[in-house]
Amino acid sequence: MKRKNYIFTNKKHSDKAIMSMILGIISLISMIIVIYLTYKNGGNAKGGYGVTGLLSTIFSVVGLVLGIVTLKEKENYKLFPCLGTVFNSVVLIGIGCLLYLGRMN
Repeated sequence: MKRKNYIFTNKKHSDKAIMSMILGIISLISMIIVIYLTYKNGGNAKGGYGVTGLLSTIFSVVGLVLGIVTLKEKENYKLFPCLGTVFNSVVLIGIGCLLYLGRMN
C-alpha cells in the first residue's frame, strides 16, 4: 500500500525574486547579443550598443538588489532569488571585464 506524503507550508515564490530572475535573463541575453554584433562588425560598436550596455547594467543592479533582498526573507522559496542573483552577478562581472579589456587598448 502506497503512502501519500503531504507537506503543508506557507512558502511561496516571491514576485521580487521572479522579477530579479527576469531582469537577469534580459540583461544576459542583451549583452550576449551586443558582444556578438560588435565582434561581427570587426570590433566597431555603434552608439546604440552602449545604451544597451548601460541599460543592462542598470537592470542587473536592480535585479541583484531584488535577489539579495528576497534571499533574506524566510517565508519564500530560494530557487528564483538564487537564479536571479547568479544571472545578475554574471552580467555585472562580464560588464566589468568588458570595460577592463576596453581600457587596456
